Amino acid sequence: MNLSLFILFIVLTLIATRLVFRFKVSIWQIMLAGACAVLFTGQIKPLTAIQSINLDVMLFLFGVFVIGQAMEQSGYLAHVSYGLFARTKTIDGLLLTILFVIGGLSALLMNDTLAIIGTPVVLHLANKHQLPPKALLLCLAFAVTIGSVVSPIGNPQNLLISLQGGIDNSFVVFFKYLAIPTSINLVIAYLLIRIFYRKDFHSIPLTHFQEPISDKGLADLCKVSLIVLIILILFKVTTIYFNILENFKLTYIALISSLPLLIFSPQRFEVVKKIDWSTLVFFASMFVLMTSVWDSGLIKNILNNNFSDLHSVPAILTVSIFSSQLISNVPLVALYLPFLSESGLVENQLIALAVGSTVAGNLLIMGAASNVIIIQKAESSAGETLGFLEFARIGIPLTLINIWVYWLFI
Repeated sequence: MNLSLFILFIVLTLIATRLVFRFKVSIWQIMLAGACAVLFTGQIKPLTAIQSINLDVMLFLFGVFVIGQAMEQSGYLAHVSYGLFARTKTIDGLLLTILFVIGGLSALLMNDTLAIIGTPVVLHLANKHQLPPKALLLCLAFAVTIGSVVSPIGNPQNLLISLQGGIDNSFVVFFKYLAIPTSINLVIAYLLIRIFYRKDFHSIPLTHFQEPISDKGLADLCKVSLIVLIILILFKVTTIYFNILENFKLTYIALISSLPLLIFSPQRFEVVKKIDWSTLVFFASMFVLMTSVWDSGLIKNILNNNFSDLHSVPAILTVSIFSSQLISNVPLVALYLPFLSESGLVENQLIALAVGSTVAGNLLIMGAASNVIIIQKAESSAGETLGFLEFARIGIPLTLINIWVYWLFI
């Protein structure tokens, strides 16, 4: 067996079994060990390893982490969440609000952003209303994954498909194909969570209280950062629509939006110190390991030898779902687009690639960066987590249903 692929297999196995065998290690530590293993065994050169780390992703996450941490630290996040959930009096209403409101926001603010901001919110709701944290974390994970499908800026891979695939009026095209099936799939996610956790939910009416802001100065700067974030996202939407300033990256949006906090807040160093550095280590390590696996050429050979038509919608959906578990969805899309361009890019093929590479996040934990962000954040801040099997028992049937629903509309 190829050594890089063997190391990846060991990493995925450890991630899958760490809770079963009570390993006292985090996901980021396992991934870091995997990256070190391919580096020390010569499967990837040090310079290639450094170059493989996607600086745009790292800086984007850093910027959003700063905003999320400041919102949580100031009490502003809990204060804002009251406005979103104050009218939900039942568990059903709460689950549907998480799915549709946070899912809808992820289509505009990007799924990773909502994963970062949403995790402390759902943990707070779980604790406040005596609800199972795992159920609400799953609800959040499915919301940001499914909700982000419908927009070309909902996640990095959709943006890549929109720009490099040359889709005209991408917002209209994505909405035309995906709005209805996305709504259906959000309802299906609600039903599955309700079924799997039916014994863990109570029937007591939910009562909400406005949370006080603990640091008004920091909260005011959070408001400024959020306003800047929204303005820049609207600007980005406009540039995409008119095909101008394609190089105005989401990284710039995240970093510029975090500047009010980094420049003007007296707590800037405390905020930066408390951001989720372990998740940044995870992603840097993942880029190194996945690049080593891809550069070995084995996965590419398997694809070439086992799929006679990589351009058909069923093949695109199948390959993108399962390959995203191994090499992550953004690298997969970057590598798959050249395959599709060989015979000319077709609209429904690009939409299928967006769907498969995104909904892959519902299958297993490693299928989406947002899943890892949610789990890392939950573990570091509240000691809560989602195990591999806990995620998979709902994620696998949900993904199968999701793909079938989307396939009907593509």
